[in-house]
Amino acid sequence: MSSELVLIKRIEAYLYQEMSDEEMMQFEQERAENPALDAKVIAHIDFLKSLKNYGEVQDLKASMEDFHQELNVIALKEELEEKEPAVVLFFRKYKRNLAVAASVAILATLITLISTGQFRKATNSSTYNALKRDMESIKKSQNALIRDINSKSPNKEIAPSQFGGTGFALSSNGYLVTNYHVVQGADSVYIQNNKGESFKVQTIYIDPSYDIAILQIVDPLFESLSPLPYTFKKSSSDLGEDVYTIGYPRDEVVYGKGYLSAQTGFGGDSIAYQVSIPVNPGNSGGPLMDNRGNVIGVISGKQTQVDGAAFAIKSDYLLKAIDNIPQDSLKKKLKINHKNSLASFNRTQQIKKMQDYIFMVKVYN
Repeated sequence: MSSELVLIKRIEAYLYQEMSDEEMMQFEQERAENPALDAKVIAHIDFLKSLKNYGEVQDLKASMEDFHQELNVIALKEELEEKEPAVVLFFRKYKRNLAVAASVAILATLITLISTGQFRKATNSSTYNALKRDMESIKKSQNALIRDINSKSPNKEIAPSQFGGTGFALSSNGYLVTNYHVVQGADSVYIQNNKGESFKVQTIYIDPSYDIAILQIVDPLFESLSPLPYTFKKSSSDLGEDVYTIGYPRDEVVYGKGYLSAQTGFGGDSIAYQVSIPVNPGNSGGPLMDNRGNVIGVISGKQTQVDGAAFAIKSDYLLKAIDNIPQDSLKKKLKINHKNSLASFNRTQQIKKMQDYIFMVKVYN
């Protein structure tokens, strides 16, 4: 092969099947015997595939012809001495055109995803707001929490937490659930109960596709809770059903009520419900309850451009995430309660009994 240019033309002729059968066989034999040639063919195929997403092959061939005609042989020789492929030269020369075409392709893809309802909620922050709470500007009760934590770890000074959310008990022996986006990237996580007591927890399992994180209290001062008064609903809830949530958008527990307004979540997401209920940053990870005191979902976010449009991961997917936890990662048995003792109580009584099982989640990065 006399030059890189000749090699590129041969590769293109091979890829576009412009060779005779004999030439094709000869080239394939050369590829098999020459790893460097084979690598260049593969690189050229990858390059052509990337270009195919935003332009017709004929446009590419025309651009290549322009490149061939304008190619400075002396400069090419110097580049070849540095072993830089001509394909890279081509990209550098036409990178502005390629960037424009790529942008058009990306825009077209985004439009397609939006129109088909497949555009994931987390990538559209202008309309979907994950309800993780920014703690930087929240000072009330922060110093007391820091003193409490430092009293347990006297050799380590704890800085104010950066983010917060809500979590609730899965079992009486220290397992809880919150949203994955609440604890994502955390160096350490603590929870605080309605009495102001704080406990260190570990994230033992995450399922980003369901936005679920399973936590375990590992603090030696923690004592087991009383048996859970609620259970987790496996079947779907009905449109228009009254629902409520309890969470920590503030430094004290807050109750919110509403109704189930759609069987799917943001963008038609089938793993979530849409509910008409007031929620704010900090509600992420809180339970969504029905009138009988069953957990039917986990609050995860809201739509900023629609009043009262919040979303909750369905409890069925929470149970699936729990089933997927590797057993060797559990220090204690995680047993889901199947007995509901809230059904006979009114809403006020249900809330009183629920508060001991709902926690503020505080994340330290």
